[in-house]
Amino acid sequence: MPTTDSTPASRAPADSDDRQAWGWSPWRTVIGFGVVSLAADMVYEGARSVYGPLLASLGASALIVGVITGAGEAAALALRLVSGPLADRTRRYWTLTTVGYALTAVCVPLLAVTPRLGAAGLVAAAVLIVVERLGKAVRSPAKSVLLADAAGAVGMGRGMGVHKALDQVGAFAGPLLLAALTAAAGGLLWPGLAGLAVPGALAMVLLLLLRRRAGIAHPRDAAVGARHERDDPARRASLPASFGWFAVACALCTAGLMTFGLIGFHLAQTGLVPAAGVPLLYAAAMAAAAVAALATGAAYDRIGARVLLVLPILVAVVPPLAFTSGLAVAAGGVLVWGAALGVQDSTVKAFVADLVPRARRGTAYGVFAAVQAAGALVGGVAAGALYDSSRGGLFAAVAAAQATAMLILVRVLARTRPR
Repeated sequence: MPTTDSTPASRAPADSDDRQAWGWSPWRTVIGFGVVSLAADMVYEGARSVYGPLLASLGASALIVGVITGAGEAAALALRLVSGPLADRTRRYWTLTTVGYALTAVCVPLLAVTPRLGAAGLVAAAVLIVVERLGKAVRSPAKSVLLADAAGAVGMGRGMGVHKALDQVGAFAGPLLLAALTAAAGGLLWPGLAGLAVPGALAMVLLLLLRRRAGIAHPRDAAVGARHERDDPARRASLPASFGWFAVACALCTAGLMTFGLIGFHLAQTGLVPAAGVPLLYAAAMAAAAVAALATGAAYDRIGARVLLVLPILVAVVPPLAFTSGLAVAAGGVLVWGAALGVQDSTVKAFVADLVPRARRGTAYGVFAAVQAAGALVGGVAAGALYDSSRGGLFAAVAAAQATAMLILVRVLARTRPR
C-alpha cells in the first residue's frame, strides 16, 4: 500500500551520506546521464523523424507505417517487463544500460542501406526499427533506476526534468543534423542516416566515462541504495494498486499519442512539407518536449502529481491539429505532440519512482512500460487504420480514451500520496 508520508523522497534534501555514495555529486551524475542521452537521442530521434518518409519511399502505406512504428514502440515498452525485473534481480544496471545503447548505435546507421536492398528494403527497415527499439527496452529500466538514485537527492521532479531537457537537446539536434545532410544530398535520406553513426559512437564513449566517474557499479553499492536494500521487505512486496491504475491511465494516453511516423507520413504525403523539412518540425517538437519536461518537473516538486492532469488534455488536441491541411495548424499540433511526449518521459517517471519502494523500481518501470506497450501497439494500428478510413473517427476515439484517462488519474491522485 502507498505510504502516507507527507514528504516524498523526491523532495527530501540530500544528506552527506548520499553525496559521498557517488564519485560525482548527484547533480553531476544527473547531468552526465543527460549528456549521454543527448548524444544517443541525436541518433534514434534523428532517424525517427524520417521513419514516415523513409518507409513511404520503400513502398509502405499509412497502415504499414502505423504497424511498424507502433510495433517498434510496443517492443520498446513490452520487453521492459523482462529487463526491469532482470535489472533488480541481477543488479547489473550498468551492463544492461550499455548493451541497450549499443543496439541503438549500431541499428540506426544500418538503415542507410535499406534503400539499396530493393524489395527487401522495407522488411530490413522494419527489423532494424524494431531491434533499435528493443535496445531502448533493454536499457531503460536499468538507466532509470541509476538516474532516480541521483535525482532523488536533488528533487525527483527537477532531476528527471533536467535529464529530459538535456535528452531533448539531442532530440532537437539530431533531426536538424539529418535535415541538413538530407538537403545537402539532394533529398536523399541515406547519407543522413549513415552520418548518425558519429553521435552513436560518441554516446558509447560518454557512457563508459560516466560509469567510471560516477564511482558505483550499481545502486546497491551506494549508501543511498544500501540503506533501503538490506533485508528490505519491500523487495518482496507487491506493487501498490495505485501504481496499476496509474499505468492504465498512462497507457490510454500512450494509445492516443500516436507515433510521429504517422504524423510525418501525413506531412509528406499531403505535400505540406518536403521530406527534408519533416525533421525540422520534429526538432521543434523535441524543443517543446524539453520545455514541458522542465516546467512540469519543477511544478511536480512544488505542487505534486496534480500537474499530470495536463497530459490527457495535451494528447486529446493533437490529432485534430496535426492531421489538417494547413501547415500552421499542423505545426501547432506537432508542438503539442512534443509537449505531451516530454511530460510522459519525465514527470510521469518521477511519479512512478515515488509511488513504489526503491528496491522495486526496476520491476515497476518494467511493468509500467509493458502496460504502455499494449497502448502503443493498439494506438499505432488503430491510428493507421482510422487515418485512411475516417479522420473524424480517429479524433473521437482519441478524445474518448483521454476522457477515460482523466477520470482514472483524478481517482488515483485523490487516493494516493507518494512515498
